[in-house]
Amino acid sequence: MCGNPDIAAQGAVPRPCDWGLERYREALAEGPIGGEIPACLRELGLLRPLAETPTVWAAVPPDIAAGALVRPLERSVLDQRHAIAVIQEAVSLAEDVYRDEHRDAAIPLRLLHGADLIHSVLLRARDDCASEMLTAQPGGSRDPSALQRTLPQEIAMSLRGVKQRTLYQHTVRAHGPTLAYIEQIAAAGAEVRTLDELFDRLIVFDRRLALIPDPRHELRTTALLIEHPAVVGYLVKVFDHAWARAEPVTMTAEQARPRLMTDETRRAVLRLMVEGHTDAVIGTRIGISTRTVSTHIKKASELFGSRSRAQLAYLLAQSGTLEDGPARPAATTA
Repeated sequence: MCGNPDIAAQGAVPRPCDWGLERYREALAEGPIGGEIPACLRELGLLRPLAETPTVWAAVPPDIAAGALVRPLERSVLDQRHAIAVIQEAVSLAEDVYRDEHRDAAIPLRLLHGADLIHSVLLRARDDCASEMLTAQPGGSRDPSALQRTLPQEIAMSLRGVKQRTLYQHTVRAHGPTLAYIEQIAAAGAEVRTLDELFDRLIVFDRRLALIPDPRHELRTTALLIEHPAVVGYLVKVFDHAWARAEPVTMTAEQARPRLMTDETRRAVLRLMVEGHTDAVIGTRIGISTRTVSTHIKKASELFGSRSRAQLAYLLAQSGTLEDGPARPAATTA
């Protein structure tokens, strides 16, 4: 019986067992042999029965045995290559038509280099906007001079019936110029909400054209102009999901700086701290300074009586503060 278990696997190529190699050596040295022949030698074609005496087996050179096994596979490969060539030739007949159509169609994505070009594209998009503009502005408070430049344009859009929805981060609620800007565009009909953290900057016009920053350029002097309906539709869904979770900005005296500037911001800081982010990264993502991040963590440490960030993270997990409700210290033992 052959000592190689590989021959039991259907379709497997067996390796010669020790007994098989000894029988093969015997056939080479003494000539055709009889008796029991290992299955591995029969499978590999290294021993073949003589035509005139089927019970006697003769040794076959390894290259000839391998050739007999490989030839059917080579023929199969050639047949498949021929089939691939036929498919490619048939499809290539439509290649010219495809290229012509796409060359004449509108480009669904364009890269805009330079602040001046991006600004001019935005102005034209605002002028052409007929029904809706969606804007996400992360990074906290905005430059007052930039707000003054865009204010007349956005008020004019509202007056001609363009619905505007804008997302900021909670930290704008503590910035006077941004609040004054929000008050004026809200009076014209725009809606503004805030979140502790935003995905990135986004502007969508009439759900047909979108601009996003190119993350490869830190100075934000490169943007992507997107007109592909599926991609624009996806970005609108991302915006709508964030909008549903955001808090409206109201301008009453008691609500201009609500608990969102304390509880919600601190909860966001602590959540990112628990995830292992540095103060600098947390500040960038939430739109506050590194010093403010440190202050939030320090106040939380004092509240919970922790002596390290690791202990604070543990106490936060025990208290459930990051899941719901206001910050509350966990019960401690002496």
